[in-house]
Amino acid sequence: MRRLRDQDALIPRPRGTLPKVCAVALAAMAIGGVMFLSPERLFGWVAMVILILTLGPLLHGLCLLAEEMLNHSKTRYRGRWLLSHVLPACGFGGKTLLAAGLAGLLLYLAGPPLPHEEQCWKLLLLTSALYALFKSLGVLGPSEVEVSDICEGRKMNVAHGLAWSFYLGYLQLVLPRLEDSITAFCDTHKAFWGRGSRKLLILIPLNANISHKLEEEDDNIHFYDNLPNNEINRAGVRGRVYKHSVYRVLDEHGKNHECVVEYATPLLTLYSMSQESSAGFGEPERRQQVLLFYRTLQEILEHSLECRNRYTLILLNDEHEDDPHLLSKALLRHLQQQEREEFCLTPPTQQEMRNPFAGPSSAPPSAPRMNGDRRLHEPMSREPTLMFSLEKPQPLKEAVEDSDHYWGQI
Repeated sequence: MRRLRDQDALIPRPRGTLPKVCAVALAAMAIGGVMFLSPERLFGWVAMVILILTLGPLLHGLCLLAEEMLNHSKTRYRGRWLLSHVLPACGFGGKTLLAAGLAGLLLYLAGPPLPHEEQCWKLLLLTSALYALFKSLGVLGPSEVEVSDICEGRKMNVAHGLAWSFYLGYLQLVLPRLEDSITAFCDTHKAFWGRGSRKLLILIPLNANISHKLEEEDDNIHFYDNLPNNEINRAGVRGRVYKHSVYRVLDEHGKNHECVVEYATPLLTLYSMSQESSAGFGEPERRQQVLLFYRTLQEILEHSLECRNRYTLILLNDEHEDDPHLLSKALLRHLQQQEREEFCLTPPTQQEMRNPFAGPSSAPPSAPRMNGDRRLHEPMSREPTLMFSLEKPQPLKEAVEDSDHYWGQI
């Protein structure tokens, strides 16, 4: 399903590899400049710089290792092996150790880039020690962009946990039963669903401020009734009840559009966290988490076979809060888009159903009827029926011997 353009303009895309490309370009230009100025000591300078850049994190890792081994080896690592858990957690990874070893070997083979060897070792030791100091003090700490990239890449944000909880604890359970619930609702209420949507419309406001009654937020929306309850045994609760509410949305022509609408309940948690000072969760962080919640939930549902084509995520922008019919307009916009994207198959007429073989006698029943140069195609699909021929059965044609004729032509 195509997404609306106004929603795409708000959703942040995952960060790409442009920083890596820029870093490679800068490194290539720097190496090219050194090669042009002093090509005879290029390998020595490269080895020296790599050794400094790797020894600094290793010295900082020693400082972290002292803290972890003395105060957290039992509580955080439960006494697990030093080499397999504590050392990698402190930064002593295989890549860092391998780069430092290769840089030391290259420096030994290429020779020191400075005139005096003592100057190289002084620079190496002093730079690495100061790096560990500044790193521990937070001067060389990661930027907000780096922290955000790490959290998004490793799914460590609050929004990721809420999105997965909303899917696994609710949507995965109720969406496969939604179609049957709507059918049972139409049978019991003798209601014609009409132009309504048979999907669950999930509202996600950017400000995370949720109204518990939609009709109080927009007078073009009216509560109709609840769908039949779904009772599911869940986490020790026998027959836990899950329900959905049906609403009627009035358009500008006064026509009703029935739909099942509800807010994404995890947004209540985000809003409550932003109201608590101890949570350290302000309004800008809340807005960012709402957008990440929308993107994460969309990615989860797009890969879910149980929920496919049974939902619609609606992101509500809070820039037009003064509009009293903002919610109904958003719902109608998505309902109309859904109607345009779905192909409606025209049912066969009553005459075709009474006499499906009516038509010119020369045309077979399956052939389309002709009207001048225009073809009147039959419906694209219809209920399967048994087709009986009214003609008498004809005898099978006797075999004709033609072997002599065949051999005569050879």
